[in-house]
Amino acid sequence: MAILENWEKWTSFLGDQVKNAQEMGMPKQVIDTTAKQIGDYLAKNVDPKNEQERVLADLWSVAADEEKHALANCVVKLVQSRKLQ
Repeated sequence: MAILENWEKWTSFLGDQVKNAQEMGMPKQVIDTTAKQIGDYLAKNVDPKNEQERVLADLWSVAADEEKHALANCVVKLVQSRKLQ
């Protein structure tokens, strides 16, 4: 996954996807749940490609389920805030 190799490209891509989901009327809860599912998938199947992804992977590996939801929600907020800039 070449998109994962650059943090800026990855967060920009995620921001675009979140924006598209919102414009299509997807509820915030569905976006947050999907973000958590993506985090689970990435943690199990993709090696971190940069420092930022390594930090997220390390946090994800020790987080309880509630904490993973919180981390996923923070990533969604991060990419949304970057789209507003």
